[in-house]
Amino acid sequence: MKVTAHANINIALIKYWGKRDEKLILPYNSSLSLTLADYGTTTTIEFDKKYKKDEFVLDGKRYLEGDEYDRVVGQLDLIRKQAKFKSKAKIVSINKVETTAGLASSASGAAALTTSASKAAGLNLSSKNLSIIARQGSGSSTRSILGGFVEWTKGVKKDGSDSFAKQWFDENYWPQLRVIAVVVSFFKKKIKSRVGMKQTVATCPYYECWLKTIDQDLVEIKKAIKAKDFVKMGEISEHNFLKLHALMMTTKPPIIYWLPKSVELIHLVQAWRDEGLSVYLTMDAGPQVKILCLQKDVKKIQARLKKISGIRKIIELKLGKGVEYLDKHLF
Repeated sequence: MKVTAHANINIALIKYWGKRDEKLILPYNSSLSLTLADYGTTTTIEFDKKYKKDEFVLDGKRYLEGDEYDRVVGQLDLIRKQAKFKSKAKIVSINKVETTAGLASSASGAAALTTSASKAAGLNLSSKNLSIIARQGSGSSTRSILGGFVEWTKGVKKDGSDSFAKQWFDENYWPQLRVIAVVVSFFKKKIKSRVGMKQTVATCPYYECWLKTIDQDLVEIKKAIKAKDFVKMGEISEHNFLKLHALMMTTKPPIIYWLPKSVELIHLVQAWRDEGLSVYLTMDAGPQVKILCLQKDVKKIQARLKKISGIRKIIELKLGKGVEYLDKHLF
């Protein structure tokens, strides 16, 4: 069977950083994110005996070896094991989001692959089980399986069976909420997240402090979201991302994803807030700045951003759905 699926990116409000199990991708802390609409990955897969080797094409580039290829094959092997067959596959993916630039392309990519491959293999998996498989390709992809506000629970079991995604509120819960992604660079980051996390856990003197405060961040932001308290949610999210980057910067050797334009935007957005504009910041493992705001302020924020030189792209994003199957295939 040939199946096509689309998955959206997600942006974490409470970040995940560090694994207690590198192979199963089990996190030291739970995290919470927003799944964002119309910005992610579309993947078509076909299992067939005519394929002698798994073939993977991403954005027109064919992969037959390397890290990207191995991660895809690893996920397919998990699915083949559950489906109890050994057929090889052809996979074609298109990213609407820039790859490995700090815009969560790995999250949407692994989620789209898991969803399409599972159905093509004849499996009828729940969102929980899809998120467990997706997790083993990319940790943050766990959250892209579902829409709206999604928590990835860290779990405590060694086999990872209790580390999965669950939805707190769907994409229709807070229609006024917006994320403005400000792209300051299209270059691929030098240090991938999984490498950076491992360095941080091993060398950062403040990692234990992160783990001691993260659970309270999660409790407090859930209260803010439930109350639709935008200010409180923004304050918690901004502080959480700053703590994350403080970990990175105090890792040995230091991991500094910020570019001069990233720093300029951080200062500007905080100055706008001092002027009375309700805006907050978050950033993942990359130089791109994400501005949290409400729909009523989008035009005003965009107008200010357009006056700043050096910004490569401005993307307005609203809450989006989880993974979806599509009728139109890529091959």
